[in-house]
Amino acid sequence: MSFNTDTIKNVSIAGHGGTGKTTLFERLLFAGGVISRPETVESGKTAGDYSPEEIERKISIHAALAHVDRNGKKINFFDTPGSSDFIGDVILSFRASESALLLVDGRDGVQIETIKLWRNLEGRNKPRAVFLNKFDDDRADFTKVLDDIKGKFKTEPVPVTIPMGKGSGFSGVIDVLNDKAYLVQADGAEKEVPVPDEFRAEAGAAREKLIEAAAEGDDTLMEKYIEQGSLSPEEMHTGLIEAFAENKFLPAFAGAALKNSGIFPLLDFIADVGPNPRTARDQAKTADGTEQDIPIDPDKPLSALVIRTSYDQFSGKLSWLKVVTGKLTADTEAYNVTEDKKERIGKLYVCQGKKLEEVKELCAGDVGIVAKSATLKTNDTLSAGEAGLNFLPLRLSEPVHSVAVNAVAKKDEDKLGESLVRAQDEDKTFRYQFNAETKETVISGMGELQINIILDKIKTNQKIELETHIPKVAYRETITKKAGAEYTHKKQTGGHGQYGKVVMEIAPLPRGENYQFVNAIFGGAIPKNYIPGVEKGVLEGMAHGTMASYPVVDVEVKIVDGKYHPVDSSELSFKLAARNAFREAMRQANPTLLEPIMNLTVFVEEKYLGDVMSDLSGKRGKILGQDSAGGIAEIRAEAPQAELLRYSIDLRSITSGTGSFSVEFDHYAPVSGRIADDVIKARENFKIQEADE
Repeated sequence: MSFNTDTIKNVSIAGHGGTGKTTLFERLLFAGGVISRPETVESGKTAGDYSPEEIERKISIHAALAHVDRNGKKINFFDTPGSSDFIGDVILSFRASESALLLVDGRDGVQIETIKLWRNLEGRNKPRAVFLNKFDDDRADFTKVLDDIKGKFKTEPVPVTIPMGKGSGFSGVIDVLNDKAYLVQADGAEKEVPVPDEFRAEAGAAREKLIEAAAEGDDTLMEKYIEQGSLSPEEMHTGLIEAFAENKFLPAFAGAALKNSGIFPLLDFIADVGPNPRTARDQAKTADGTEQDIPIDPDKPLSALVIRTSYDQFSGKLSWLKVVTGKLTADTEAYNVTEDKKERIGKLYVCQGKKLEEVKELCAGDVGIVAKSATLKTNDTLSAGEAGLNFLPLRLSEPVHSVAVNAVAKKDEDKLGESLVRAQDEDKTFRYQFNAETKETVISGMGELQINIILDKIKTNQKIELETHIPKVAYRETITKKAGAEYTHKKQTGGHGQYGKVVMEIAPLPRGENYQFVNAIFGGAIPKNYIPGVEKGVLEGMAHGTMASYPVVDVEVKIVDGKYHPVDSSELSFKLAARNAFREAMRQANPTLLEPIMNLTVFVEEKYLGDVMSDLSGKRGKILGQDSAGGIAEIRAEAPQAELLRYSIDLRSITSGTGSFSVEFDHYAPVSGRIADDVIKARENFKIQEADE
């Protein structure tokens, strides 16, 4: 069947780990006739978790994509990971979807990752619904979880389906919108029946709330509802479509995904009420740097955003993209605005989990794959012509956990580097760089789990042995008082000699100003053509401080006098004189060591608040503030980078794996005493090892 922009829906299934996202994804595909039987996560055969790493660990690591044909609509479902280590794939799914479906455990209520995802969706003003899962468990409580959602999200969920019983007494759900009930079957899909009499009153009360939500979608409907106290089924349907698309109400669904319960009414609601791509906007930047919203429109020339890059052992490189305007056709040419060059488009595919289905074209609003493009990469913009807009890149979180890595065998270093580059292409929250200052290959990501999985995959696929260790911290040196020095570089050999004298004064600059060079020479004591050599010498001196050979920052250098020889002076002579003069001046300027200080935001359940704050104090952290809402605390703090190198591991240990954090560099601050002594000693040992090598 052919689909156009008006008959497509894109939905991201997201939520805390273990809430049943992949199970629901599997059951949606089964209900939609995509697969003949649903599998469990434990079987390792689900459509969503198909990589060797996911099958082995029984968790989602990558976003999976599949579509269902329901009521003449194509619904693209993204099954996203629940662990914060893999938030990148959740973000790309949100970017490509018009709405999100957040799973909430019917027993435990809203958990911390779901709260963070909610905040992300709030920042996008993205329509969303909630699916309360696991009502086949005796501990599930519909009313209690609805209240929990209301308390933590500050919005009242409106039930579209309600459970009939719970635990061993759970028999199915009632579709409030369509006045139907769906019974759990021992095997196979749900069975549609009339609403049982014992649930009539509860269903009627829920329907009244749904009518109120529909009235919110349109001023005319609200006036009619106020006047008449009700709406016709057609008016209700229209109002719900508008209210949901404008994020004016939160639809709530109940079910037990593992038992195929609550699936049909959920599918019907998304197909009939869920927002289509025309309701969405994407953000792009024009040639002059102006940002603007771009409506999804099939009638405009082609534009598309590459949202993900993956590699398949059979299909090769796969570039996932969302078509924003126009139409992308197979075996044609497009323009890569980001790279400013033409791009040959070969075969096009759509996904059904790991299975690829070839298509001739993708219309605006659809999500598909370009196969085997040599140059396309994540965040690239495709356009019909050279003057196209450039879509803003994915708003991804900054990495919070880093390790240094190297191949045990030197011959494997190139192979390791190539593998890390590919891993960085596949996951934009993963970073790889060689730190020339510490001479380490440092990889960074969202957590220990993400990094371990990437390294395990490289070890297995490339057959290389790796070593990891905590990265070295990039300390700095600075001065705390003014000082002066002079140095004469004089060397006599056969023929021309070398001569240059430099007199300089140095002074501290405010933190963060780095460096200032002042030429205060009068009377030509140093000719102008030698001044660039003087500054080069100063910069060489600043590259290795006098305390521990760390770079020097926040220093003003003023050249006040000097002397030259008409024959023996050269730029090299003045460079060497300036370098030595700077080092001598620095020794007299009371140098001190600086360490990087990070801004830290920690999210934890309130019961762990005291332990986390105590741990931060033990890490020389400074608490800047805190907020609590719905049982979740947000702590804002500063702490030295040296204390946070294993913080992702420490926080998981303190909070039983529930806490998470974000971190970014803020400033450098002085460090002294025993800590400074230890840093200097470690640096000396490093230089000794380096010399031995």
